[in-house]
Amino acid sequence: MAPERISLATARSLALHCQGLDGAQRCHSGKEGVAQTIERLGYVQIDTIHVIQRAHHHVLWSRCRDYRPEMLHELLAADRRVFEWWTHAASYIPMSDYRFYAPRMGERALWSGQKAWREENNDVVETVIQRIRDEGALSTADFDAPEGHEGGSWWSGWKPAKRALEVLFNLGVVSVSERRKFERVYDLSARIIPEGAAVPKPARSEVEDFILRRAVGSLGVLPTKEIWWWRRDHPSALALGAAVEAGLITAVSVEGQGDEPWYAWTEALDAVDGSGPGPSALHILSPFDNLTIRRNWMELVFGFDYRLECYLPQEKRRYGYFALPILWGDRFIGRVDTKADRQRRTLIVRQLTFEPDFSDFDQMLPELAEELRAYAAFNGCPTVSIEQVSPQRLRELLTVALV
Repeated sequence: MAPERISLATARSLALHCQGLDGAQRCHSGKEGVAQTIERLGYVQIDTIHVIQRAHHHVLWSRCRDYRPEMLHELLAADRRVFEWWTHAASYIPMSDYRFYAPRMGERALWSGQKAWREENNDVVETVIQRIRDEGALSTADFDAPEGHEGGSWWSGWKPAKRALEVLFNLGVVSVSERRKFERVYDLSARIIPEGAAVPKPARSEVEDFILRRAVGSLGVLPTKEIWWWRRDHPSALALGAAVEAGLITAVSVEGQGDEPWYAWTEALDAVDGSGPGPSALHILSPFDNLTIRRNWMELVFGFDYRLECYLPQEKRRYGYFALPILWGDRFIGRVDTKADRQRRTLIVRQLTFEPDFSDFDQMLPELAEELRAYAAFNGCPTVSIEQVSPQRLRELLTVALV
């Protein structure tokens, strides 16, 4: 049987529906809504950049407008409904998924440099474990560097106790109990992870269903090569066939994507019913949002070539240090580089750049102004200041719309 053919508009609708960005599903209020959103997404990436609210807070605010950072802190530190570990990056992960991550912990989670260091510094590792066992949760700051240690910003420059904590975290011996001013505080995993969270150990068939749920179920539709978990684990052809047979996923061909097989989340396919995008809504998203982080997939489905430029020298940047993608309806229409000036309590729009083929400014600008005001408030800034806009003629119009 030939795969069902869907349009790119339907592919975009599937993605937005599964990501909770199409307006069809309303986030429950309060902390419960935040917990359910993390469960829906499968993870929320943690990032250190702080010119605006950090990425993990931004991702949750994009879907739950009553979100406050203390809600995530409570879910981690008090309720134990999420835990920290690795997806493709450091992330907050639903505790209900812990048993799928537990088998990945241990020696296999250490890269070669960590394994070698651990073998040479087992006394440091054991000392760190003993101090945590005796004193309770500790952070890197609670350990002194040895005399003469020259620090650095990455692994080779870390003090021995920090290296040991990173090794123990990867092994699953310690877990993050909480974060204080963004610094991890570690305790023994046995005192943090709820009893029974790691059992039963999943069979391979369960792992493959989990991969499909977390990959296809969170993004709506993916080509076969993009169906992976932790970048390393792909479901077998047999598992894909079984999931199609069971009605979990549906084999589709996507307009403009040649003969490459894609798979859609059947529940979402039934929900959007091939009707194209839902009601128009404008979102300013994080570069690390679950919708935007797979850049190649993003370009295939949305036709948006997006790269983060904060790691480039200033002279090579086109859109700004930390340009945020702007989603309007089912289309990315531009990007905005912002900075929260916390002393002046002003969100500075350093550079706002629209896509060259976008022209529907009259309808869009009021929605953008409303979103910028909301985003500024989320960043603790009651005012917005506009610096550069391309096309330039829109700067005054947007400034007026913000009043």
